[in-house]
Amino acid sequence: MRRAFNKIDMAPVAQALLARAEADQLDANAYLDFAITLQLTGDRDVALDVQAEAVRIRPHYTLPARQGEMLRLLVIMGLGDLMANTPIEFLLEDADVTLEMLYVTADAPWPEVVPEHDVMMVCMGENDTNQPLLARLSEWIAGWPRPVLNGPERIAVLSRDGVCNALAGIDGVEMPQTVRLPRAQLAALAAAPDTLREILPDGVFPLIVRPLGSHAGHDLDKIDTPADLAAYLERVPAEAFYLSRFVDYRGANGLFGKYRVVLVEGVPYLAHFASSEHWMVHYLNAGMGESAAKRALEAEAMEHFDATFAARHRAALAEIDRRIGLPYVGMDCAETPDGKLLVFEVDNAMIVHAMDDEAMYPYKKPAMRKIFIAFRRMLENARTRR
Repeated sequence: MRRAFNKIDMAPVAQALLARAEADQLDANAYLDFAITLQLTGDRDVALDVQAEAVRIRPHYTLPARQGEMLRLLVIMGLGDLMANTPIEFLLEDADVTLEMLYVTADAPWPEVVPEHDVMMVCMGENDTNQPLLARLSEWIAGWPRPVLNGPERIAVLSRDGVCNALAGIDGVEMPQTVRLPRAQLAALAAAPDTLREILPDGVFPLIVRPLGSHAGHDLDKIDTPADLAAYLERVPAEAFYLSRFVDYRGANGLFGKYRVVLVEGVPYLAHFASSEHWMVHYLNAGMGESAAKRALEAEAMEHFDATFAARHRAALAEIDRRIGLPYVGMDCAETPDGKLLVFEVDNAMIVHAMDDEAMYPYKKPAMRKIFIAFRRMLENARTRR
């Protein structure tokens, strides 16, 4: 992943792994690593097929501690791309923790005996495919003899509409109502826009629409008029969508600023702060690498996070933590012009990493280090509470 992030040619890695898999069709490690490499090079559909074959061969994988092992963590994962599970490898890079990674699926029997471990963490993310698996996991781990972090019944709430319902009514929090609609109902709305309030009680144009299960802005759009909605449906073939109203969160500097905050045992930490001229802010397309001014804004946000953003929204963040009920979770958010905490998404599978170029982003590694230390402390606290 670090090689791909630094734009190093991945073809030799892919070729070597493919050769291993062809030489030994039961080499599950080669299959799984090849699947990750294919994702990193953009071959997502093929990657997921290879991943499924790897897990069919063997559902359990071990990633040894990079330094002397002091804790063994069993992580429960599901099939999917790099945003389908908590990116645990980033959080524990160079740590003294051995990862026992167990994939569970709907089609294969679940193990009666699991790898020895000190703590279990459910890393499977929420999506429609995983909802039955999360329900089954809740039953499977009932009475588990080891500490369990991130209970599946709590992860199951993290759909966009589920989070909206869970956070409704918190003082100082702005999260527009979100509903899921089948394609036919969205098409009917485009033809009869006066029915919007019947579907979305706080709905007004512009609207935000995206397909269910989409991430990283894929087919996410701002809809200014009913005609725009009809045109959107012509080019996006999905069968179900999320719909909410758009909130203009442009700052006084004319930029849209998005925070990625992680809550570790209720304590907020800043993973990144991206500024963009466009309302749809993603760190990788916000032009952070091309703008020293934007990086300066992020450096300032990270240096003073505890005394500024976290202090301003202390009560709201504490209530969000209480309602979500996960010891580790991420949140993409912003601030409205009137000072409210604008929540876009809450997810246990957000990528948090320390791979940025230290020469360009010298302020980021210390901030990431705080998160990694807090995460490792969370594991230790769980172990001592058993």
